Amino acid sequence: MLTHWVRDRAREGRMGLEEVVHGQTRATAAMYGFMDRGLLKPGYKADVNVIDFSNLHLRAPEVVYDLPTEARRLVQRADGYLTTIASGEPILENGVPTGALPGKLVRGAR
Repeated sequence: MLTHWVRDRAREGRMGLEEVVHGQTRATAAMYGFMDRGLLKPGYKADVNVIDFSNLHLRAPEVVYDLPTEARRLVQRADGYLTTIASGEPILENGVPTGALPGKLVRGAR
């Protein structure tokens, strides 16, 4: 989204960075009723990505077998994500996972 629609698109239809970030954060959180997410604000839950926008690059998709049953899944990694902070804890530094997993799985009603 950030590379194709914001940075690299040469013809009409290019989107603004702020518009895309809002759509992927606050607008999506509000649509699903998570009113304490999507903004950097005291008391809100937030994950933060520090991105080197000019060096953001998608790698080729690859199949990995890392699920508990060794089932396959398709992943597409990206370069240019410098740091990711989840629940106040760095989980990615200089593009390398730290091993920390502070997040929680959010499930729907059962």
